[in-house]
Amino acid sequence: MSDLSNSFGQQDVSPEERRLRIRRVFRAVAPRYDLMNDLMSMGIHRLWKRFLAKVAAPKPGQMILDLAGGTGDVAKLLAGPDRSLVVCDPSVEMMARGKVGAPDGITWLEGEAEAIPLPDGSADTVTISFGIRNVTRLEAALAEIHRVLKPGGQFLCLEFSKPWAPVRPFYDAFSFLVIPRLGALIAKEPEAYDYLVESIRRFPVQDDFAEMIRQAGFIDVGYRNLTFGIACLHLGMKPL
Repeated sequence: MSDLSNSFGQQDVSPEERRLRIRRVFRAVAPRYDLMNDLMSMGIHRLWKRFLAKVAAPKPGQMILDLAGGTGDVAKLLAGPDRSLVVCDPSVEMMARGKVGAPDGITWLEGEAEAIPLPDGSADTVTISFGIRNVTRLEAALAEIHRVLKPGGQFLCLEFSKPWAPVRPFYDAFSFLVIPRLGALIAKEPEAYDYLVESIRRFPVQDDFAEMIRQAGFIDVGYRNLTFGIACLHLGMKPL
């Protein structure tokens, strides 16, 4: 079991309590979530997500699942009239924000990564951006992603990671001193952003998470560090 399963911020909690608290976090921050992302990353998260969409390279006729898709910013980059796009997220409040101004052709589906409400082998591509560290059972989520992918389907996971050593002190100072204050000022939810910062710290480092993806049955596993390793795009494929 990953270190995330029994924690919420710096507190030790049961997996079910973690799950319930995370639901409350995203219910509370939904109205200002996109604004906070822009402030916390100085807008760079948008460049990371565009890079994910470029690597995903959606094709005509594909079905693409964006897990923990929230307000749909990644889904909107991947959507097109010649493919189907499903956003799956446990927070109906986040998805309600995303539906405003969303293009046609996106289906919004309430569900958790550990129990995706889709049939086996139904998706050509599964993406998840800054959401996998919020699941309660990381191994179960990876198994579910593997299940819903078609043979030969691709998995792309964009997540915060361990920055390169020279920038780590500055990044840590910003994370622990600035982000919770922004959360208090803009989103009125300092505890929520304390949790988000701590969840980044507890998430497996690049090589460890790549190994977890392999253990879930994926092949051609690799990753690409972005912006000095502050974020990382992980890749894997379900065998044919």
